[in-house]
Amino acid sequence: MPVRGRFGPLVGAIDEGTSSARFLVFSARTAEVLTYHQIRIAQDCPREGWVEQDPVAILSAVKECINETVENLKKLDIDPADIVAIGITNQRETTIVWDPKTGKPLYNAIVWLDVRNTETVDDLLKNVRDRNQDYFKPLCGLPVSTYFSALKLKWMMDNVPEVREAVKNKSCLFGTVDTWLIWNLTGGPNGGLHITDVTNASRTMLMNIRTLQWDNTLCKFFGIPKEILPEIRSSSEIYGYIAASPLEGVPISGCLGDQQSALVGQMCLHQGQAKNTYGTGCFLLYNTGTAVVHSSHGLLTTVAYRMGKNTPPVYALEGAIAIAGVAFSWLKDNIGILKDIAESENMIKEMTAHREVYFVPAFSGLYAPYWRKDARSVICGLSEETTKADIVKAAMEAVCFQTRDILNAMNKDCGIPLTRLLVDGGLTVNDTIMQLQADLCGIPVVRPLMTEATALGAAIAAGSAEGIEVWDLHEVQSVPSDVFKPSISEDERDMRYSRWKMAIERSLNWEPEAVEKEIDKEHCIRSSIPVGLFVVSAFCLLLIARQLKK
Repeated sequence: MPVRGRFGPLVGAIDEGTSSARFLVFSARTAEVLTYHQIRIAQDCPREGWVEQDPVAILSAVKECINETVENLKKLDIDPADIVAIGITNQRETTIVWDPKTGKPLYNAIVWLDVRNTETVDDLLKNVRDRNQDYFKPLCGLPVSTYFSALKLKWMMDNVPEVREAVKNKSCLFGTVDTWLIWNLTGGPNGGLHITDVTNASRTMLMNIRTLQWDNTLCKFFGIPKEILPEIRSSSEIYGYIAASPLEGVPISGCLGDQQSALVGQMCLHQGQAKNTYGTGCFLLYNTGTAVVHSSHGLLTTVAYRMGKNTPPVYALEGAIAIAGVAFSWLKDNIGILKDIAESENMIKEMTAHREVYFVPAFSGLYAPYWRKDARSVICGLSEETTKADIVKAAMEAVCFQTRDILNAMNKDCGIPLTRLLVDGGLTVNDTIMQLQADLCGIPVVRPLMTEATALGAAIAAGSAEGIEVWDLHEVQSVPSDVFKPSISEDERDMRYSRWKMAIERSLNWEPEAVEKEIDKEHCIRSSIPVGLFVVSAFCLLLIARQLKK
């Protein structure tokens, strides 16, 4: 395709995350973002622990982002025809089922952090030797957990009559968000492609981690027919073409789950490199090269990327933290002690004393490396001197301590400690959190000045695909970065970490009552917090009120 623009060939990236959808346009020459448009995506929590989204709203938001971004290009006197390829990156594990004839969803999308399928997990584990949740790790790299798509799809088939009947009548398609978007953007009921890539497929618990195909044993165990599953493709190849939009005819040629996309965008393309993404949750990926490394310390084995159908896959170890940015949303919306994440920095700077307060934000249990669905949130170390700043700082430190938990596990599995940690995601704009991360992990934290690592990874995959080749994967330059270096002693670091482990112990072995109740849709996170935490929070607020009166 001839390129006339002053920025050379352009590559678009659809970035559909848990909280928003975006469409960004990059210059393939410089990796510069030329323009973008973003729309927030609402979440619905009809019951405790349930988190849903409307698949039609997701698709509509993506289409609107594309349309608005194209208009932005025109206003900048940039020809949209210079866009030669589009990549997609998406929230992973979120599960969608729809009718292939009408294109209508059969149920709301069940979001990755939803835990309604806890009983499904328990029932399935009864059929596993010693109820071992790691039983299938040699096949798929994952534990049996509420987190993964197979468990969410199984719940739908067992509990939603429309889904059960559609599967029985062979009128059902399953996919994660990438599959839903590609199917619709390439024609939907009129010839839409039912595909996914290896990174997203590796998060379903249905793909064999070595063969990169749907596994017969896993599909039989979960009772999921293969015919409803999408075809698995590489992360970088021409899949098909946009069917109808201002970008009609542009190829979709890149697809990566959001955390794998950030790994590529951070240029962690060599064995031993790692990045941590701080968003709704927190996800640390460690590149293990072409070797499949099975963790014995609570980490996940996942496909990092496969850059072309004729290239070998690259694997990663992953540590997944369910609650990162969500904790600050809870402090803001439910407890009312924080206006926004930017305010938190000033609160910490104004603190006159360090008090030992520890916050374990286990609203939906603990993910890596613990994998304890019985864990619930606790705040430890409260006293009459506790202020709201202490609790905000404890939330910041919780993100950092959980990252250290994962780094320790990766060190045990790989035997080579990281010497620096690359970071990206929304929370990285907060210098205080980044400094705390360096202090509590004892290694430098490297924050790129270009913050769009996730979208950049999708653009790189699309632009380097065979037949496109406007982006040389091996010539992409690392962007300038800020570096945060540790500033506390090893003794202090270890002492604070030991207190964190004590707080973790106090968060375990909770059995919250299964109370069904309607909740205010504008306060989604509230539904995930057990009654015990409300009691702790009320006590905490009482102390804060007393302190503020002083």
